[in-house]
Amino acid sequence: METRLKVDGMHCDNCAARVEKALQELDGVSAEVAFSDGMARVTHPDTVSVADLQDAVKSAGYTAEPG
Repeated sequence: METRLKVDGMHCDNCAARVEKALQELDGVSAEVAFSDGMARVTHPDTVSVADLQDAVKSAGYTAEPG
Protein backbone atom coordinates (compact mmCIF):
# COMPACT_ATOMS: atom_id res chain seq x y z
CA MET A 1 0.00 0.00 0.00
CA GLU A 2 1.02 3.62 -0.37
CA THR A 3 -0.07 6.35 2.03
CA ARG A 4 0.65 10.06 1.88
CA LEU A 5 0.87 11.92 5.17
CA LYS A 6 0.91 15.65 5.84
CA VAL A 7 3.49 16.07 8.61
CA ASP A 8 3.25 19.10 10.89
CA GLY A 9 5.99 20.53 13.08
CA MET A 10 9.00 20.01 10.83
CA HIS A 11 11.35 23.00 10.67
CA CYS A 12 14.27 21.65 8.60
CA ASP A 13 15.67 18.75 6.60
CA ASN A 14 16.93 17.14 9.82
CA CYS A 15 13.33 17.03 11.05
CA ALA A 16 12.32 15.26 7.85
CA ALA A 17 15.15 12.76 8.29
CA ARG A 18 13.99 12.07 11.87
CA VAL A 19 10.43 11.40 10.68
CA GLU A 20 11.67 9.19 7.84
CA LYS A 21 13.79 7.14 10.24
CA ALA A 22 10.87 6.71 12.68
CA LEU A 23 8.60 5.47 9.89
CA GLN A 24 11.18 3.08 8.49
CA GLU A 25 11.62 1.44 11.88
CA LEU A 26 8.23 -0.22 11.29
CA ASP A 27 8.47 -3.65 9.63
CA GLY A 28 8.18 -3.51 5.85
CA VAL A 29 7.88 0.29 5.70
CA SER A 30 9.73 2.50 3.23
CA ALA A 31 9.33 6.27 3.47
CA GLU A 32 10.37 9.45 1.70
CA VAL A 33 9.78 12.64 3.68
CA ALA A 34 10.14 16.08 2.09
CA PHE A 35 10.53 19.09 4.37
CA SER A 36 9.85 21.41 1.41
CA ASP A 37 6.19 20.39 1.15
CA GLY A 38 5.71 18.75 4.55
CA MET A 39 4.68 15.46 3.01
CA ALA A 40 5.65 11.86 3.61
CA ARG A 41 5.15 9.20 0.96
CA VAL A 42 5.04 5.84 2.71
CA THR A 43 4.95 2.36 1.21
CA HIS A 44 3.83 -0.24 3.72
CA PRO A 45 2.24 -3.69 4.01
CA ASP A 46 -1.46 -4.10 4.80
CA THR A 47 -0.49 -5.13 8.33
CA VAL A 48 0.74 -1.58 9.06
CA SER A 49 -2.19 0.80 9.47
CA VAL A 50 -2.34 4.56 8.96
CA ALA A 51 -2.71 4.83 12.74
CA ASP A 52 0.57 2.90 13.12
CA LEU A 53 2.25 5.38 10.77
CA GLN A 54 0.82 8.32 12.71
CA ASP A 55 2.06 6.82 15.97
CA ALA A 56 5.56 6.47 14.54
CA VAL A 57 5.55 10.11 13.46
CA LYS A 58 4.26 11.11 16.90
CA SER A 59 7.09 9.16 18.56
CA ALA A 60 9.52 11.35 16.62
CA GLY A 61 7.84 14.48 18.02
CA TYR A 62 5.61 15.50 15.12
CA THR A 63 2.01 15.04 14.01
CA ALA A 64 0.64 13.58 10.79
CA GLU A 65 -2.67 13.35 9.01
CA PRO A 66 -3.50 11.47 5.81
CA GLY A 67 -3.09 13.82 2.91
